[in-house]
Amino acid sequence: MTETALVVRRQTFRLYPNKTQERALLDARRLHCYLYNACVAHRRYEYRRNRRTVTYLEQQNILPEFKKAWPEFAQLNSMTLQATVKRVDYAYQRFFQGLSKKPKFKPIKRYSGWTYPSATGWKVNTDGKHGTVTLRDLGITLRMRGKAKDWGKPTTLTIVYKPTLRQWYASFTVEVEVPRPKFGSRSDLKYESMVAYDLGTETAITLYDGSEFYEVANPRFTQRSEEKIRKIAKLKRRKRAPRKRVKASRRWKKINRLEAKLQAKVARQRRDWQHKVTSEIARRYDIGVTEKINVKNMTRKAKGKGKKRKAGLNKSILSVGFGALNQMLTYKIEQKGGLVLFLPTQTLKPSQRCPKCGAVHKEWAELSNRYHVCSACGFAIPRDRGTVMVFYNVATNQQPGLGTRLVSLGCFSSTSETRYTGSTEQLGQKKRQKLCCQAGEETPPAYAVG
Repeated sequence: MTETALVVRRQTFRLYPNKTQERALLDARRLHCYLYNACVAHRRYEYRRNRRTVTYLEQQNILPEFKKAWPEFAQLNSMTLQATVKRVDYAYQRFFQGLSKKPKFKPIKRYSGWTYPSATGWKVNTDGKHGTVTLRDLGITLRMRGKAKDWGKPTTLTIVYKPTLRQWYASFTVEVEVPRPKFGSRSDLKYESMVAYDLGTETAITLYDGSEFYEVANPRFTQRSEEKIRKIAKLKRRKRAPRKRVKASRRWKKINRLEAKLQAKVARQRRDWQHKVTSEIARRYDIGVTEKINVKNMTRKAKGKGKKRKAGLNKSILSVGFGALNQMLTYKIEQKGGLVLFLPTQTLKPSQRCPKCGAVHKEWAELSNRYHVCSACGFAIPRDRGTVMVFYNVATNQQPGLGTRLVSLGCFSSTSETRYTGSTEQLGQKKRQKLCCQAGEETPPAYAVG
């Protein structure tokens, strides 16, 4: 019998409200936006006046009095209000850690929606294909369309609104049972089902399974539709655009909506292609070997010389979707019980290392150098193929050169990371532990063992 583990997947469905239901959704979204801005204003005021940092628990405890002062908030689910307050806390925590800028007030057109952190405020009726969802605090039942590849027990619900497209979505987090990885340690790796892959712009994915190379062409969805988007965007120049204290004209909004629909179509085409490619790779292989990439740093805006060239490179990277491809391949291989190994490229230098003799050539670091010829052993290979060949050789302990063993590299797998996200559920667990400690109990009742 195969052992299984619970994992969390996100499934999104399109909502189709009628006019009355949409009015209720827009009112709820407006109230959550007001609460978000009120929390930001509260934190700013306390810091400027008293030099004091307001915590999430303080603002959460004020919510009952806030609802009494503003009766229109009384109809909303209390946990959704707490989730909105928690969203402000997330923004400030990122600011304190230097990961983002200082949180600002959000206009209603930039506020996407709200979250139900538990199933008490809503009920979904579906088996993963279409169905309905009921929002108890608003008293409405919405039709939804969509098909989830994996469906299980839904835990949270996020209502999302896209103002430009005027579309509503329901995004669920679902607990799904998947097989546990069948490789307990690196000594259990089965090399016949292993593949090394690398992402690129000339070729979207380059794969090597130890005997053959496979290449997936770059579909270039963004480049193919760029001319159409440019022509539509050009029509907005003679229309009245939104500015401070100036509303956009109806013609500008109409063209802007047309442009957004075309961009959304490109995004759907890319997402469909990504799912088809990654599903085929995950079906054929049990182990994946790749590099850990940071798309945000790779696509950072350039300054000074080479600005236009860097902008073109950023567009090519985003057109392929490096982050989404890596994420899909990882969870799909894990879902079948496989394993994904991430190699540290700064230490390994796969694009500068010869796969045959292990010599490192610094001149190979230039992206314009697409074909590598080793001056030490004479081995010649295209850049992307050489990179994936080094990945495969390192994973199988066949790569010559200093510091190319898995142990010395400190390689980690996709199942070895444990991260604390500070979610509402984890915060509730901490509060229960604190109350139990005050009462003299050792373990909270909800988490007692035995």
